[in-house]
Amino acid sequence: MKIKLDYGHHGLEVQVPDANLEAILGLKPIAPHPDPERAVSDALKQPTGCPPLAALARTRKSACVVISDITRPVPNREILPPLLALLEVSGIPREKITILVATGTHRPNTPEELESMVGPAVLANYRIVNHVATDRETHRYLGDTPRGVPMWVDTRFLDAELKISVALIEPHFMAGYSGGRKSICPGICAMETVQVWHGPRFIGHELSDAGSVSGNPVHEDSLYIARAAGLDMICDVTLDEERRITGVYAGEVEAAWLKGVRAASNIATAYLRRPVDIVVTTTAGYPLDLTFYQAVKGMVGALPAVKPGGTVIVAARCAEGLGSKHFADILLENDDLDAFVAQTYQPGFFIPDQWEVHELAKARKKAEILMYTEGISSEVLSRCFVTPIPSVEEGIRQALAKHGDQARIAVIPKGPYIIPAISRAH
Repeated sequence: MKIKLDYGHHGLEVQVPDANLEAILGLKPIAPHPDPERAVSDALKQPTGCPPLAALARTRKSACVVISDITRPVPNREILPPLLALLEVSGIPREKITILVATGTHRPNTPEELESMVGPAVLANYRIVNHVATDRETHRYLGDTPRGVPMWVDTRFLDAELKISVALIEPHFMAGYSGGRKSICPGICAMETVQVWHGPRFIGHELSDAGSVSGNPVHEDSLYIARAAGLDMICDVTLDEERRITGVYAGEVEAAWLKGVRAASNIATAYLRRPVDIVVTTTAGYPLDLTFYQAVKGMVGALPAVKPGGTVIVAARCAEGLGSKHFADILLENDDLDAFVAQTYQPGFFIPDQWEVHELAKARKKAEILMYTEGISSEVLSRCFVTPIPSVEEGIRQALAKHGDQARIAVIPKGPYIIPAISRAH
C-alpha cells in the first residue's frame, strides 16, 4: 500500500507491504471551524475561568502577547487579528502591544519566518521581538519553584500590564501536552531556568511522557512558573490533519488548557490491538522536522506502539541539519550515549540541549532506530546513534529481514502528533 508521510513541506509517499500492515494511526476526524476568526473572537468573549479579554484589557495600559516560534504550526494568522483588534478596541494602543516569540532555547526567528508565522499585516504594524534564553539581562528572577527551579522570566512579559499567550495543544513527549503554561516555561524563560526544569530528575520521571498530565513534574513546574509570571489568559487551539482549527480554548491558564487537553486527547489517541515489530513514523513534516533535534520527538512518540527490541523507522527532512551546536557536539563527540546520559546526573554538569540526548537514549533503549533524511549525510547521521537508510522502503526491507516475513508494521504519518495506545478491548 502507498502511504503518504508528513515530511518536509510536501510529504513523502512510501510503499508498505499490505501483508505486514497492522494499522495506520492518525488523528480522529473532526470538523474544522467554518469561521476560525469568529471562533477565536467568541472564545475571547466567553473564556473559561476568567473574565472576557475586553474586561481584562479595559483597566490595562500595555499588553504582551506570547506566540510560539517557527517550530510550531500555530495558525497565528487566524488567531492574532481578532485578538489584537479586541485589545485595541478595549483601550490598549497598538504601540503598547508587544508580540514576544517564545523561542525557548531555540534560535531567534528570521524576519522571513516571522512574516510566514503572523502574516505581513501584523508584522508591519506591531512590535515583534524574539526571546533569547541566553541573555539573562533581559530576564527577572521571581524566586524558585517548590521543586527548586529558578524562575527567570523575560522582563518584556513581566513589565506588561496584560499578559496573554497563544499556542497549539498537541501531545508533547515530556510535558504531556504542549500549549498553555509551556508558552512561558520554557518559552520565555532564561537558560538558567530551562537547564533545571529540563534536567534529569524532571525528564527522567516516569510520568514525564506524552499524554501524561497528573503527577508530571515537567507540567506541574511549568504551570507554577506561568502563574508566578502573572499570565492572565491563554488562547490555545487544536488542529485537524490539515492544520485547520477544530477548537479554541481561551481563559485561565489551567482551566482553559485542561479543556483543550481533553479535546486533544480524544483527537490524538490512536489504538492498536497489540505492540508491533516495526513502526514507520515521522516528525510531522515542516516546521517540526527542520532538525534532527526535533526528529527525536518522532522516535520517542512511536515507543508505545513498538515491541521491546523492535524497529522504529523515522522519516524527517532535517533541512537545517542536526540542530544547535551544543546538541550536535554532544552527538558527534561522544561514542557512548548511555555514558553521556550518566554524566548529566552529576552535580554541576550541564550542556544546553542535553535533555534531547536523554530522549534519544530512551528511544534507543527500547528499539533500533533507522532514519531516512535528505538533510544530513549518512556519514554524519551514522554518528548520531541511529542507522541511516537510503529510503523508507529499504528500512522496511532491513527490518523485515531482522524480524521475519510475518512481522507486523504500524505507520504513523503524523508522528508525534499521535499518541499510540494499546486497546484494552483486545
